[in-house]
Amino acid sequence: MKKQIYILVFFFGLFLFPQVNYAQVDFNTKPDDDLGNVDDEFQELFYEALKQKGIENYDRSVEALLKCIEIDNSVPVLYFELGKNYNKLKNFGAAEDAFKKAVKIEPANEWFLDELYGFYAQQNDYDKAIKTVRQLVKYHPDYKEDLASLYLRTKKYNDALKILDELDAEFGISVSRDLMRNKIYQATGRKKDQIKNLESRVENNPEKESNYLALIFRYSENNNKEKAFETAKELLKINPNSQLVHLALYKFYLDDNDTEKAIESMKIVLKSSQIKPDAKLKVLSDFVNFVRHNPEYEADLVEATTLVGDKQNAKTLVELAQYYLKKGDKTKALRYYEDALALEANNFQILRNVLLLYIDLKQFNLASEKSSKALEKYPSQPIFYLINGVAFNGLNQPKKAAEILESGIDYIIEDTKMEADFYKQLSKAYSALNNTEKAKTFSDKAKQLETPN
Repeated sequence: MKKQIYILVFFFGLFLFPQVNYAQVDFNTKPDDDLGNVDDEFQELFYEALKQKGIENYDRSVEALLKCIEIDNSVPVLYFELGKNYNKLKNFGAAEDAFKKAVKIEPANEWFLDELYGFYAQQNDYDKAIKTVRQLVKYHPDYKEDLASLYLRTKKYNDALKILDELDAEFGISVSRDLMRNKIYQATGRKKDQIKNLESRVENNPEKESNYLALIFRYSENNNKEKAFETAKELLKINPNSQLVHLALYKFYLDDNDTEKAIESMKIVLKSSQIKPDAKLKVLSDFVNFVRHNPEYEADLVEATTLVGDKQNAKTLVELAQYYLKKGDKTKALRYYEDALALEANNFQILRNVLLLYIDLKQFNLASEKSSKALEKYPSQPIFYLINGVAFNGLNQPKKAAEILESGIDYIIEDTKMEADFYKQLSKAYSALNNTEKAKTFSDKAKQLETPN
């Protein structure tokens, strides 16, 4: 049976594109605060400025620093500290001037340049940030990745890719750079370049599983099923123990009607300790849909549900319940609905289905108890009054049935089918109470609602 190949994007997206953390360079040296040969007044003012900044009295810190500058305007650290204070005071123009002055006096000081870069980034002034980072790259190659990120922000995509290629060649592949690279490919629509890059990775490093997985994902995303399948099989040859590849293979096998291999791949996925629960549950959901059309594989489905174990979620359990409900196996359906309700106790639809199955399976004690609790939580939901009334009728407690049904009927809004059901149950309750007049009245009302106009 044919499947939509784009679904593969969901699976590999769970593995290939984690969140990126932008690196910050941790220098091994502190900014130069050597004041040189200065007099006592200068030194006292400078340390007073640092003290006031430390207790967030930025105005006073600025005053002390300006007095220092009056004594000696050639000390760059004064402007460095002055810029930081102005920045805190949101006097951004003065902050920029101070930082630039510090850099002008000492252009090779990495700390000064880094602070100026951070300031421009904070102001979203990316062009000036790029100019500053270019200077920093001379001292710390780590800043090349920051430069690539800035090029991406300013849509200088070719410049960004050039730097990313250089970094990959020097340091190997990284998640953060791949994230940038993929954003560029997406923004520019260069899908062929993206795939070409991944193909070269596979060729240059054929033992690395992640290269194959990324390529399979991109082939699938571009609806190139044949190459995606071919790459998946190639990975399996090179690494027969690969588990992640089966997230793709089971889909391809289903497309090719190779059911046995598809089921085998599904089971590998569900057993895997490497694959995230969300992906496993999606596979299990596909398994349920497959068995719905191919019931001869139900035994494999049962085995598959045990492989997922405690990692099941309510959605998958509901799908299993619906599968058995369509088969007419209400007992199994109820079991899965109850498991789903245990995970999502406030899910109205699941609760409703559980209570209706209690009624269908004549488990009136449970239906009575659980519907009474449901009414405490949902006092204006007529379905729970109806279920409660049916349960009491089933338990031969017609007085309670009549009371709860008459309490709930006013909550019905434009639902003639439910209203007729209420009247039928009221008729049944009053018949049991030997009140034939009321029993007939409610029976007639039910018939009137069921009669076509």
